[in-house]
Amino acid sequence: MAAWGCVASFGAARRLCWRAARAAAGLPGRPFRRGYAVGPAQSPPTFGFLLDIDGVLVRGHRVIPAALEAFRRLMNSQGQLRVPVVFVTNAGNSLQHSKAQELSALLECEVDADQVILSHSPMKLFSEYHEKRMLVSGQGPVVENAQGLGFRNVVTMDELRMAFPLLDMVDLERRLKTTPLLRNDFPPIEGVLLLGEPVRWETSLQLIMDVLLSNGSPGTGLATPPYPHLPILASNMDLLWMAEAKMPRFGHGTFLLCLETIYQKVTGKELRYEGLMGKPSILTYQYAQDLIRRQAERRGWVAPIRKLYAVGDNPMSDIYGANLFHQYLQKATRDGAPELGAGGPQQQQPSASQSCISILVCTGVYNPRNPQSTEPVLGGGQPPFHGHRDLCFSPGLMEASHVVNDVNEAVQLVFRKEGWASE
Repeated sequence: MAAWGCVASFGAARRLCWRAARAAAGLPGRPFRRGYAVGPAQSPPTFGFLLDIDGVLVRGHRVIPAALEAFRRLMNSQGQLRVPVVFVTNAGNSLQHSKAQELSALLECEVDADQVILSHSPMKLFSEYHEKRMLVSGQGPVVENAQGLGFRNVVTMDELRMAFPLLDMVDLERRLKTTPLLRNDFPPIEGVLLLGEPVRWETSLQLIMDVLLSNGSPGTGLATPPYPHLPILASNMDLLWMAEAKMPRFGHGTFLLCLETIYQKVTGKELRYEGLMGKPSILTYQYAQDLIRRQAERRGWVAPIRKLYAVGDNPMSDIYGANLFHQYLQKATRDGAPELGAGGPQQQQPSASQSCISILVCTGVYNPRNPQSTEPVLGGGQPPFHGHRDLCFSPGLMEASHVVNDVNEAVQLVFRKEGWASE
């Protein structure tokens, strides 16, 4: 059974793993951190946290100091989480357990892999594609990630490029000096997985287009491109994200924008997705609330988790997504669970959650003191829409329920609202 939360009672083996994670990250092996003393026993929690990572807990590979203080408040004196916590990131270029180890080292708290949701984690629910031969795009351990999601027959960009070397022509240094024999033994591609931004955008864009226009057989080509095209599952719609640089960096949403624009220009038709996940998709928040529910059950907290508090730094993904999911929960409470429409499997399990409260922090993408911020100052003029094409733009959904300086203030705010003591 998977471990949940920062549980000190797992003993020496878990602590050795935690110290090893800190050592691998180049951090000192400080003693296992315990939280504030909280006085008399507290009633079981009826709320949980959905925490973004980049811009909320870390900037690049450096922890934000307020995050350490926040986790001291979230843990009790035995080193256990006082409330259920799930980390929801739109990153997807690492393995789930690797991200958990990285967080454990940075936050001085044992984080289990089942507490981490990567942008592509909900692809586990798309079982109808798990047996198909899928071309996978991204970087890092893309094959391991795809297999961990349930996809059993994946082809990488490098494998496709090596099979059909004439397709990759942008980089003059990689062009062949002779013409190779055409292959007719390469099984057709049946779909495309877009797990995150690749390294060589020009190669990935070209090869994905070749696969779509040839119906999965890029060595042959077709006189008329098929439409609808092969199924595409994509994750992480972030146009921009915040690392250690002073200005935001391009995210996978920018890559998707390039692919959509090229496909539209070449074919005159719209690129379609069978599934779009990662924040701000409702599917990702459904997946997160299911992990919150399971975490509470494993900790023996019998009271249902009625409120979710989503803390993020990006108004377009974190705040928009939390507010969109809040609308979904309100409608579900009132009318029953509504249909998600195209691009998502059915609801996993009836939800006990009734609200999702958005909290915006100023340690990442959003910075009200920076006139060159990529997002609007609250109460300012009409902002540019940085969301994905398939999202209906509703400016009100970008307005957070609360704006605070950092994640520590966010935790204190929630504890006050819930009548919980911080110390």
